Amino acid sequence: MIRWLFALVLAVLAVPLAAQDSMPPAPYAYNQLADEKLEAEAAALMQTLRCLKCQSQSIADSDAPMAGDMRHQVRARILAGESPEAIRGWLIARYGDYVSYEPEVSSTTWPLFAIPVLVILIVAGVLLRRLGKRRDDDAGAKA
Repeated sequence: MIRWLFALVLAVLAVPLAAQDSMPPAPYAYNQLADEKLEAEAAALMQTLRCLKCQSQSIADSDAPMAGDMRHQVRARILAGESPEAIRGWLIARYGDYVSYEPEVSSTTWPLFAIPVLVILIVAGVLLRRLGKRRDDDAGAKA
C-alpha cells in the first residue's frame, strides 16, 4: 500500500516537469529578426543578459527554455520599437539585478562595488604598517 501511495505522489510531482519540456518554444526564441539592424541590436543586448538557469552563459548562448523565452522577449520588444535600455530595465525589474552582466550601482548592489575597494585599502594599510615596523626595527638594530 505504501509503495502505491509513494508511486502516486511521484507521478503527481512528475506531471508539471513533463509539461515544461513539452511546450513549444516562443516564436523568436530561435528565429532571428528579418531586419539585420534590429537583429544586431537584439544580439548585442542578449550578450549582456545572463541566463538565470545556467548562470554562466548569456541568453544568446544558452539552450535553456528560459533563455529562449528571454530571447523571444528581447526580439519582440525590439521589433515593437523599444530601446535596448528600456528592455534591460524591464528585465531587471522582472528578474532582478542578477540578470545583467553590467549591474548598476543601486541601494542593493553598492556592496558589490564598495567591498573590493575596502579590502584593497585594508590590505594596503596592513602592508604599509608591517613595512614601516620592519624599517623601524632595522633602524633600531643598526643604532
